[in-house]
Amino acid sequence: MMSDDILVQEVKSLTDKMVSARTSVERRFVGQHDVVEQVLAAILSGGHALLVGQPGLGKTMLVDTLATVMGLDSQRIQFTPDLMPADILGSEVLDTMPDGSRAFRFIEGPVFTQLLMADEINRASPRTQSALLQAMQEREVTVSGQHRALGRPFHVLATQNPIEQEGTYPLPEAQLDRFLLQVDVGYPDRDTEREILLATTGVEQGAAHAAFTPDELIAAQRLIRQMPVGETVVEAILDLVRLCRPEAPEAAGFVRDALLWGPGPRAAQALMLVTRARAVLNGRFAPTVDDVAAMAAPVLRHRMALSFAARARGDSVDGIIAQLVDDRFGGRHAA
Repeated sequence: MMSDDILVQEVKSLTDKMVSARTSVERRFVGQHDVVEQVLAAILSGGHALLVGQPGLGKTMLVDTLATVMGLDSQRIQFTPDLMPADILGSEVLDTMPDGSRAFRFIEGPVFTQLLMADEINRASPRTQSALLQAMQEREVTVSGQHRALGRPFHVLATQNPIEQEGTYPLPEAQLDRFLLQVDVGYPDRDTEREILLATTGVEQGAAHAAFTPDELIAAQRLIRQMPVGETVVEAILDLVRLCRPEAPEAAGFVRDALLWGPGPRAAQALMLVTRARAVLNGRFAPTVDDVAAMAAPVLRHRMALSFAARARGDSVDGIIAQLVDDRFGGRHAA
């Protein structure tokens, strides 16, 4: 562990670099401040993010821009119903040598990279989606009984169209839980859409520049884990996650009625990390309960399931999270 003075200097330096990174991203991805902040927080925390929104909102362009800004090698997979696990992981082929002998050779799939863009991930079958489970959790894959390490760092940024659209499959709960954040990308307001029109339909468009190298990003992720977290913030994280579990003794009546299940300990771990990352993104040296409130919805919304009665009433997971945040934090709203 580094001394407090050195830690402060390192965090300040990281904040400056993140300001440069965010400016570069927002030069191309206009007007979506919260979306950019959440995705950068996921990467800074060493995790994966799922971007959910209608087609045409710039999700793919955002991921492509982030690969450049964070200095990462990237690969893109366009998920389709006929995509197979081998198309992601790679496969072994039988080569014939000049002397007539034969030997198997492994051809790496696109998962062997540092930033994997899984475009429209919910258009592939659950069998194919599950090919990413081991990669996302363990940063390695097993092919033909052999463990093969992935790039360092390794991040999956997946885009998803809403599941009510035709030709999509809901992601398995086990895979959803491996995404640190679910970032909802909504339609821009009128002023933002005007900015987008002016910025993207001219002769020249804003160009992204690299603000990190892979080694610098790994060092930043290590630094995030060394940031101090006050007892008040720890208790706030534990309270909020446990209040979202319908079987927990402290759960409110409306939670027991509205939810089938709630988030596990991985959600608390995710909330602990991204609150630190958000503090850095906003120029602070330690997270506050405001960071917990702001990051509650992206961390929790994909780790909870509504009951049939709640769906029939028109309840939403985000609405339940917002109510719990209001109750716990006295009016601070989830992002």
